Amino acid sequence: VQLQASGGGLVQAGGSLRLSCAASGRTFSSYYMAWFRQAPGKEREFVAAISWSGGITYYADSVKGRFTISRDNAKNTVYLQMNSLKPEDTAVYYCAARSSCSGYGCHTEEYGYWGQGTQVTVSS
Repeated sequence: VQLQASGGGLVQAGGSLRLSCAASGRTFSSYYMAWFRQAPGKEREFVAAISWSGGITYYADSVKGRFTISRDNAKNTVYLQMNSLKPEDTAVYYCAARSSCSGYGCHTEEYGYWGQGTQVTVSS
């Protein structure tokens, strides 16, 4: 599967952005999808993940209550709605896909497919 992330940009603290990740192929619904991010000088970190049908979601503690991951299998797209953005959310955001995971296993970088990343910058 090929992944194309979009929707990044510059936003003021407290603002919102919605990232999208479009997937190619007809088997999108057979993948768990996730978002990761990498800030300058830092390691890439898990943000959120969602199960095949969207019924199960996982979030990093740092974004719980502010970010929402969702998917539309008819459109082969996964979204990340980001609200109440903070300067520390500034990073390149990547979408990723894997066949399955559970619990904290979804937080690891063991995803077989990655998108190219989209820059999110939050100004104070």
